[in-house]
Amino acid sequence: MSVSPTSNPRHSASIIFVLLISAAAALGGFLFGFDTAVINGAVIALGDYFKVGPVLVGMSVSLALIGSAFGALLSGPVSDRYGRIRPMLLAAFLFTISGVGSGLPVTVWDFIFWRFLGGVGIGLASAITPAYIAEISPANLRGSFGSLQQLAIVVGIFVAMLSNYLLVDLAGGTADNVLWFGFETWRWMFWAEVPPALLYGFAAMMIPESPRYLIGTECESEAEHVLGRVLGENVRGKIEEIKLTLQTEGKASFSAIRGRYGLKPIVWIGLGLSILQQFVGINVIFYYGSMLWRSVGFSEENSLWITVITGVVNIVTTLVAIALIDRVGRKPLLLAGSAGMVITLIILAYLFGQAPINAAGHPSLSGTAATAALYSANIYVFCFGFSWGPIVWVLLGEMFNNRIRASALALGAGAQWVANFIVSASFPSLVQWSGLGFTYSIYAFFAAISFFFVMVLVRETRGRELEDME
Repeated sequence: MSVSPTSNPRHSASIIFVLLISAAAALGGFLFGFDTAVINGAVIALGDYFKVGPVLVGMSVSLALIGSAFGALLSGPVSDRYGRIRPMLLAAFLFTISGVGSGLPVTVWDFIFWRFLGGVGIGLASAITPAYIAEISPANLRGSFGSLQQLAIVVGIFVAMLSNYLLVDLAGGTADNVLWFGFETWRWMFWAEVPPALLYGFAAMMIPESPRYLIGTECESEAEHVLGRVLGENVRGKIEEIKLTLQTEGKASFSAIRGRYGLKPIVWIGLGLSILQQFVGINVIFYYGSMLWRSVGFSEENSLWITVITGVVNIVTTLVAIALIDRVGRKPLLLAGSAGMVITLIILAYLFGQAPINAAGHPSLSGTAATAALYSANIYVFCFGFSWGPIVWVLLGEMFNNRIRASALALGAGAQWVANFIVSASFPSLVQWSGLGFTYSIYAFFAAISFFFVMVLVRETRGRELEDME
């Protein structure tokens, strides 16, 4: 029988402690969101500055995602060997130098290099944070605390979009105008990442190591201290339970995720969740939102303002997910989100497909059609925000057993970044070759696939201890 937090001060203190360290770890998610969205406001100015076409613009946006895939895959062996905290510090360092370098490029190629380094930091943070939060949290609150990662991501996206909008507004309406000290506005967009990157590094130095990692490396007294603050009671019993599962499951390694069909079935399911989260096209809204709305008739400043509104919608819906995930469960929310995305993406595909073409060769929306597209896009973000956005990260952090968690999560996060790269790199060319209508039809198809994938293959994990996972 559980004791309510209000009737047990020690339990309340434990929850507050876990909340604080989870929030500190989730700062990596903030930088993840900020770094991936800041390019939104700079993408057109970068194309003009480097004098490159849509293919290289797409590459400059999306090659950072290959760095993210590399960082995510690296996170498994690194976190198994060095723990969860040291890779966070490395990620903070990479975020910092990427932010500085991205604002000082000479050619498109060194710009891509700096973005690649930032991507490695994103990949490390994206894989290690959910594992750390899952390992530090009590089972009955693991979903809510795990959702802090996604909340931090969407807050980072929102802050990047708001920062872009304010900087462009100060500069007189375009990102290629000079703002301060003779530097163009788009450079300041990237430099705005440096202060939160330094804050993340400081926060990572303040939080304790994962107790499951400490027990696995025979630092039992340290683990007992951390678990005492996390659980407040029955620490020895939990330590013995973790030790038993680690002994039964063996040493963590990438070889442990292999199975009859190349990988264990649970790992394939994790890969499927990761890939489908990206193939529904959500990051097109966040990476190319300003370009998208400008292409259908909105001014640059208004397009950036629309992306700010989208960021607010994303934050609100993530709060909805945090409130519901440990009450309703993971699977029902995923199914509801998939259904909503199918409907809204079909509407967007129809509106963009039927819109008249302007002199520049883009669909031109006005009146009711423009309003319907804006509402549909934001409802689509709402449906993603309470479901596939936070819940996939929660599942990846909790659906694997102790032996394979770091390696399986690294592989899942790496697959997610590769899928993100495919979607992001292909978007400008797809729009140029086949139009927005057909492009959004592709995303609607994968949203439909995601519904049936969850219905058939995904098992509910609400309330289960990590030691009970497959």
